[in-house]
Amino acid sequence: MKTVLVTGAAGFLGSHLCDRFLAEGFKVIGMDNLITGDLKNIDHLFKEGRFEFYRHDVSTFVHIPGRLDYILHFASPASPIDYLKIPIQTLKVGSLGTHNLLGLARAKQARILVASTSEVYGDPMVHPQNEDYFGNVNPVGPRGVYDEAKRFQEAMVMAYHRIHNLETRIIRIFNTYGPRMRLNDGRVLPAFIGQALRGEDLTVFGDGSQTRSFCYVDDLIEGIFRLLMSDYVYPMNIGNPDEITIGEFAKEIVQLTGTDQKIVYKDLPEGDPMKRQPDIGRAQELLGWEPKVHRSEGLKITYDYFRSLSNDELYKKEHKNFDAYFR
Repeated sequence: MKTVLVTGAAGFLGSHLCDRFLAEGFKVIGMDNLITGDLKNIDHLFKEGRFEFYRHDVSTFVHIPGRLDYILHFASPASPIDYLKIPIQTLKVGSLGTHNLLGLARAKQARILVASTSEVYGDPMVHPQNEDYFGNVNPVGPRGVYDEAKRFQEAMVMAYHRIHNLETRIIRIFNTYGPRMRLNDGRVLPAFIGQALRGEDLTVFGDGSQTRSFCYVDDLIEGIFRLLMSDYVYPMNIGNPDEITIGEFAKEIVQLTGTDQKIVYKDLPEGDPMKRQPDIGRAQELLGWEPKVHRSEGLKITYDYFRSLSNDELYKKEHKNFDAYFR
């Protein structure tokens, strides 16, 4: 039986990765410091004999006893409300955390896949974004703590691959959605659905002409699995190239939820990218991967999940663990 370590295991993507690898017959070790993750996302896994969980911050030394075959590094704040409130911790998990896990992978002779992001492209001057584009990123703007943490992370991963011949993989994740997202994490899709469920007007920042491309979580997890098991060591885009403007997307959410809220417009936040669309040609060619779930289908599943949440979760403004982390 092969063993995989998933960092950020109690988060949105991490919890789905734990599900997938258990289904594939792996022993899964989950690790999370629970700043933005939530144990409710993995409650169903604690009855599994092949699942273990460690509450730990990967920015400090990481030790896992015994054999380890794969590491999936998904520990990082990933939404603006998170990394703008805990910018130093965001930088540390991308640098120190990545360094610790690369060292662990080297010690265990394990293959490591690191979660990067489409944010490495910044506000792109190439559209759609392909992996050969170096990006247009402001390192000193408010979003720089996340963007540059991920760019540094990629550089460190490639250094370990070149110098230590470590088996490494890098995934650049584009906007992903689905069950277990935090409703009030600042990202556009849960923000819109949360506002609709609370009977609030939907807030569009800017004039609504900026674009995003939304990938359903099951498609993303499949792409991650295929990349991990491939021989490809350079960054790879995984996302859905079905591009839509934020303004049109807000209208889709109003139609989906059957509400009659207005769409209101506010100033665009500093550094918010105007375009997001992945070029997935590399994933199609090398992995035989492309998204299967249409946005209308994925949004219905996601809306039903959010609609099942309690009123406490629906009206919660920010994540409960921030205050505890700073005590």
